[in-house]
Amino acid sequence: METSDARSFLENNHRAVLVTRGPRDRIQTSPITVGIDTEGRAVISSRETAYKVKNIERNPNVTLCVINDRFFGDWMQIEGPAEIVRLPEAMEGLVDYYRRISGEHPDWDDYRAAMERDRRVLLRIEIHHAGPDRKG
Repeated sequence: METSDARSFLENNHRAVLVTRGPRDRIQTSPITVGIDTEGRAVISSRETAYKVKNIERNPNVTLCVINDRFFGDWMQIEGPAEIVRLPEAMEGLVDYYRRISGEHPDWDDYRAAMERDRRVLLRIEIHHAGPDRKG
């Protein structure tokens, strides 16, 4: 599968499971909401204190299993390195993330305050590989 197909899939499908590696190389999974940014990277909002963020600090290589809203049917796996963007640099990316997934927020000042209060970060994932390439 081409990475451009993965980007197209992410424009309309936002439910996923993120796989990171924890201490002693143990797998850690997190149900998340994912979007796509203007640079074609998968993007996720998380709290700075979350295990997934700590795991990415140790090992940036992640896997995403992105599913459609019905669960069964089309899905895709994405692999690549993740980058952690912290506030204040992350703020406009977090706004863009929200807009692309949910549309306009009723109170952007309140949203920005919540991002600061919750110590949100933006996880940006380069799409190096996407699949499946065939159906089994």
